[in-house]
Amino acid sequence: MDEGSASRLPPLPAIRVFEAAARHLSFTKAAAELGMTQAAVSYQIRLLEDRVGAPLFRRLTRRVELTETGGRLAPAVTEALARLAGAFAAAREDTGGLLSITTIHTFATNWLVPRLGRFQLAHPGIAVRLDTKMKLVDFTQGENDVGIRHGMGLWPGLAAHPLMPIEYTALCSPALRDRAGGLEDPRDLLRLPLFWDSGDGYWQRWFAAAGVVVPYGVSDGGMRLENQQMLGRAAQAGQGVALVNPTFFLDELASGELIRPFPFSIREEGSYYLVYLESRRDVPKIAAFREWLLAEIATDGGQGSAAQ
Repeated sequence: MDEGSASRLPPLPAIRVFEAAARHLSFTKAAAELGMTQAAVSYQIRLLEDRVGAPLFRRLTRRVELTETGGRLAPAVTEALARLAGAFAAAREDTGGLLSITTIHTFATNWLVPRLGRFQLAHPGIAVRLDTKMKLVDFTQGENDVGIRHGMGLWPGLAAHPLMPIEYTALCSPALRDRAGGLEDPRDLLRLPLFWDSGDGYWQRWFAAAGVVVPYGVSDGGMRLENQQMLGRAAQAGQGVALVNPTFFLDELASGELIRPFPFSIREEGSYYLVYLESRRDVPKIAAFREWLLAEIATDGGQGSAAQ
């Protein structure tokens, strides 16, 4: 960018104020975030509107909303500031330090934590902090370096690497199978307690994939547990059949503590993804974690195929 191009940019404080106000749709909240008065926020917005030559917000009673011009400008400003923040973060980081990971609780407990020791052995200079709180993360704030999300992989400003599908299949213990006199047909599961978590209708979908039509609420008599770790442990104890992601229980499947009595599974739209700011792609600790994680996923892919 030449000096002429740079001089045509509005003042950076006005851009930062606009981004915060557009994100919150509130001058008051933007002022609190930036440590400014509301009057100062209003002044910076007016300054930016003068430079653009059009209103960016409609001032309504007790709230504001973006105009058409403001709505077009906001995503580009957010992405530009994210890239700028990432570039400065990358400039001051080296191969060591703290890697902060925000992740879904089930993924952390059932897959990531048992493997993290291998990452730390390979990279002893990188400490790891896990955050499994259920909250929306803004990676531009610098609190988290990478995240594990589920969805379609389309998040503005974020690089997204697919890790594994969101898949569910029936798992149980060999002891339960033996007590049931064997499991030869998917209908045999209807005689057993069926465990699930938050997904209504999932068992109906699984039975449909197996070619069995069952009434809605077929699993109402089973335990409803909070997460897949609990489901898997209950199934290991022989208490019933759990509908879970088999990739989270590869060790138990390999050891024979859990079995997959039938090959049928159902999938959700989307996948689990590794995400981070696109602008921080080359930060050494992020690159190291990305390479290690994708290699682990590739190894598990082979194990998962063998477990079928």
